[in-house]
Amino acid sequence: MSQLFDEAWSRVVSLPATEQDAIATMILEALEDEACWDAAFLRSPSALESLAQEAQAEYAAGETMPLDPDLS
Repeated sequence: MSQLFDEAWSRVVSLPATEQDAIATMILEALEDEACWDAAFLRSPSALESLAQEAQAEYAAGETMPLDPDLS
């Protein structure tokens, strides 16, 4: 187990069960979502390449904006 995960685990186990369940749900959903993306790109590896080329073309054409995480 990594040091960061160990720290997170230590903090989570001290929370009430309802909060532990909420965190567990978020983690499991994120892992499932990531697995779905991985599976989708394995079925169609050219899709990721196509998306990357499209993004590069948009950037080259000046059609992108810098990401501002404060605007989320």
